[in-house]
Amino acid sequence: MLNFDKFKQKSIKCAGLGEVLFDENETGPKIGGAPANFAYHCKQNGLDAITISSVGKDELGFKARNLLANRFLPALLIESNKATGCVHIKVDCNGVPSYNFDENTAFDNIHFTDDLNEIAHKLDMVCFGSLAQRNNVSHQTIMKVLDTLSQDAIKVFDVNLRANFYSKEVILSSLQRTNIFKCNEDELPILCNLLGVKGNTCKDFYAYLKTQGIDCFIFTQGSVQSTVFLNDEISSLPTPKVKVVDTVGAGDAFTATIVSKLMQGESLTSAHQKAVKY
Repeated sequence: MLNFDKFKQKSIKCAGLGEVLFDENETGPKIGGAPANFAYHCKQNGLDAITISSVGKDELGFKARNLLANRFLPALLIESNKATGCVHIKVDCNGVPSYNFDENTAFDNIHFTDDLNEIAHKLDMVCFGSLAQRNNVSHQTIMKVLDTLSQDAIKVFDVNLRANFYSKEVILSSLQRTNIFKCNEDELPILCNLLGVKGNTCKDFYAYLKTQGIDCFIFTQGSVQSTVFLNDEISSLPTPKVKVVDTVGAGDAFTATIVSKLMQGESLTSAHQKAVKY
């Protein structure tokens, strides 16, 4: 059973670990990356948040440091000889994005440094995904950080499948270190097929997750609804009807709000309601 009581009445230290990159679209480069977005929204929800990644010694790396500083979001951006990551985004008429990622970038080569080790020992919660694990260097670093955390720390695996940048081995090794898992309606059938899960509903997948020792599952269905499983509770809420402009980063804000509110002692119903409205 996942219990958040231990985090009440304390300053919760959390991190988004993985890719810091720039979203390139018709309006120009915009800083992003799911873990960085997650950390930013945790900070907005009152947590002591940091983003952890690697950037290049290039113009975009310099820009990343400045932009995060301007947002007052602490960051450990390990310097790399590789280029700062970029993803080229196209958004269709329904506001749904498609992604084309540069490869072998700085965030693919995050090294485990003394500074990172020191931070990891102090964290109460970490969110990570699969994209930054497409390269073995960052994969090994992310696994080492998760193994360095205290036994009570919350580990959020927002799988965030992109193109073919994932494998069964990476998914399984990540699940072994996870106690909150998040995916969306497009990722669910892929995961069920990859992991040999019988059935393809969110309830089927939660039953599988529980066999892996994971007691919280956040499942989003775009403009329809979201469902959150926590221990023996289930909360399902419709997605508010709004004019869609751009859905990039919406899932990160949603997940960050739910997890933040749960760690701050709110009920599943209250945390879910606030995430839907955020």
